[in-house]
Amino acid sequence: MALFNIFSKGKKETLDKGLEKTKDNIFSKLSRAVAGKSQVDENVLDELEEILISSDVGVETTIKIIDRIEERVARDKYLNTAELTKILREEIALLLTDNNTDDVDDFSIPKDKKPYVILVVGVNGVGKTTTIGKLAYQFKKKGLSVYLGAADTFRAAAVEQIIIWGERVGVPVIHQKMGSDPASVAFDTITSAKAKNADVVIIDTAGRLHNKVNLMNELTKIKNVMSKVVPNTPDEVLLILDGSTGQNAFEQAKQFTAATEVTALAITKLDGTAKGGVVIGISDQFKIPVKYIGLGESVEDLQVFRREEFVNSLFGE
Repeated sequence: MALFNIFSKGKKETLDKGLEKTKDNIFSKLSRAVAGKSQVDENVLDELEEILISSDVGVETTIKIIDRIEERVARDKYLNTAELTKILREEIALLLTDNNTDDVDDFSIPKDKKPYVILVVGVNGVGKTTTIGKLAYQFKKKGLSVYLGAADTFRAAAVEQIIIWGERVGVPVIHQKMGSDPASVAFDTITSAKAKNADVVIIDTAGRLHNKVNLMNELTKIKNVMSKVVPNTPDEVLLILDGSTGQNAFEQAKQFTAATEVTALAITKLDGTAKGGVVIGISDQFKIPVKYIGLGESVEDLQVFRREEFVNSLFGE
C-alpha cells in the first residue's frame, strides 16, 4: 500500500505500542466470547456489543456496528466466528472513512494561506498546551516558521507552560500578564506573525468549561480581532480531547461543538489506556475529522491520524 510506504517504522511501532492496551482489551474479551462457538449468533453479538461499549466506542456507534454485522449475518445466512474479526475490522474502517481523509504528507498546511491560523480549544488537563508544543515542533521540523499565542490568560501555569514549550522547540511565544484580555493576546500574536511573514500561528485559549454562552462570546471575540489582521481566520479550530477519559471526552466534544465551530480533533493520551475505542466513536458521532493522535510524552509522539494505519494497529496487520 502506498500509504504504508510513507508511514515510517518508528511511527508504526509507536502506534502499535500506544494502542496495545485497547487491542488487548477488545480481543482478549472477543476471544473469550467466541470460544467453543462455530457460528456468530445473537449471544455472540450481544457480547460483542458489551465489549465495544466497554472500550468506549460509544453506545450509538456500537449499535451501528452491530446492526451492520447483523445485516451481513442475515445476508450470508451463515457466518463463522473466525470471520467476525475480519468483518468488525471492515466495518470500523468504513465508519472512519466517512469522516477522515488521509493526507500524503505529515503536518502539512495549505500553501496558499499565510499565516495559517489554528485556534486550539479544550478543557484543562487534556494535554492542550503539550499538543500545541508538539505541533509547533512538527511544523518547525518541516521548515515552517511558527508563532504561538498564550491566550489562556486566566491560568498562570498555562502561560508558563507554553513559554517553556516555545523555548524547548525554538519558536516565539507572544504573551501578556495573567488576566489580560485573551483577544488582545491573539491580536498581538497574529500581528507579529504577519509582520514576520510567519507560516503558522497557533493560539491557545482558556481551558475552563464555563457556560456555553461565555465560551462562545470569548471565542467569537478572539476570532473577530484576528480577522481584522488576517481576514477569515482562524483557518482551523482544533479541539483537544483526552482519550483516556472515555465517555467524558464525548461530553467535552458535545460542549465545545455546541459553543464553536470545531473543524478538527486531536485525541491525546491514547498510550497506556484501554479506551482507544473513543477515537472510533467520536469520529462517527461528531462527523469531525480526527487530525492528530497523541501516543506518548516525546515531541515525536504526536502523529497525524491515518485511519488505515489506526485500524491495522488495532487489529494487527
